[in-house]
Amino acid sequence: MTAANPTPARGSTARLALTSAVAAGVEWYDFFVYGTAAALVFPHIFFSPELSPLVAQLAAFSTFAVGFIARPLGGVVFGHFGDLYGRKATLVAALMIMGVSTVVVGLLPTYASIGMWAPLMLIALRFAQGFAVGGQWGAAALIAIENAPEGRRGLFGSFVQIGVPAGVILANVAFIVSFRLMDQAAFEAWGWRIPFLLSVVVVGLALYVHTRMQESREFVAAAAKRALAAPSQTPRRSPILEVIASSWRRILLAGGAFIASNACFYVIITWVISYGTTELGLSRELMLMGVMFGSLCMIPALLLVAAASDRFGRYGLFRLGCVTTGLWSFAFFPLLETGGPIAVGAAIAIALCCVAMMYGPQAALFAELFSTEVRYSGASLGYQVGVLLGGGFAPMIATALFAASQNSMTVAGYMAATCLVSLVCVSWLHGHRQAGEAALGAVAEAERG
Repeated sequence: MTAANPTPARGSTARLALTSAVAAGVEWYDFFVYGTAAALVFPHIFFSPELSPLVAQLAAFSTFAVGFIARPLGGVVFGHFGDLYGRKATLVAALMIMGVSTVVVGLLPTYASIGMWAPLMLIALRFAQGFAVGGQWGAAALIAIENAPEGRRGLFGSFVQIGVPAGVILANVAFIVSFRLMDQAAFEAWGWRIPFLLSVVVVGLALYVHTRMQESREFVAAAAKRALAAPSQTPRRSPILEVIASSWRRILLAGGAFIASNACFYVIITWVISYGTTELGLSRELMLMGVMFGSLCMIPALLLVAAASDRFGRYGLFRLGCVTTGLWSFAFFPLLETGGPIAVGAAIAIALCCVAMMYGPQAALFAELFSTEVRYSGASLGYQVGVLLGGGFAPMIATALFAASQNSMTVAGYMAATCLVSLVCVSWLHGHRQAGEAALGAVAEAERG
């Protein structure tokens, strides 16, 4: 058994964590570059010019939501194969699908060229993006967590979580550089394609992971133990069916716990760009720079909160994040609406740091809910249920709420409501876990007696 589960050197473990972080960063770059384009240019180039600006914006955000609808399916499919055959192979497949689909978005003809085929093709490629990212998170997170030193799961899991703000930064840098190098007409004609075409590097990263990255130690150990315990010809039950049958309540509660950080995050980084430029009259550069600054602040916040969760526990910090994010939502918009660069940057940075209190410890919290044999399926499904309910429709909901009320406080109320849902779910999840641990302790005590 020792040979099947060797203890890696510190440098090997750190390299695995770093590679997982880079893989997550470039994958999320691909995912977010679409969101930024949906806020800024897709309404004008992929939909009929006869649509009103509001309807065109809603249509663009609806294609953005398609990626979130596909993510649970990706979580199910990749989770199944990842629990059966390993995390590394599924990570490679997810990276390849994401890289190719994003590059093809950059090659698509517009509505003016092929009419309705343009948005239909865009939807299909966005679905492929969502399918890929639905499987990527579980693979990257578990490679980092299952190779982490004892007592450091929270910190190592956060290396994958920082891929999200890193992806936001990379996507915004790509657009800001494009804005600076050309005028508006050139950008809408062809410049918007550059950030998508740069995703060809994801394919190269997939090849690197395939040839250089190690498999998860815990998965290798579990597979070896299973091989000794059962004949090789005995078929194993589907991991996704197994975890749904045994832990469906836990999956739903995990999904509910994730609703707030996901919904609030996408309001802050996607809808706010459209709101700031169209309703407040702020420049695209200011809004993108504000999101970039906030994302830069979010990275150390994620690491600090995740490391603290290893010492003080994950659930208390998660609940604190729900409360602070919900409260800050009502200060966020008044500060943003002053229009000053410092105020815009501070509003977004504080909001994202509050979200980090939930998102930082989340990878380890979700991983610890399930056994190694079904961990990929269970953690991915819980994560993607939260994504579907929280993030995918958040920009559309925010757009509709503001259009109906012409008051940003309705959007703040929506953000606070998602925080309340997550606060209740994570509290129930904690109670459920404590009850399970108490039951196991009582059984162990009885066996010793």
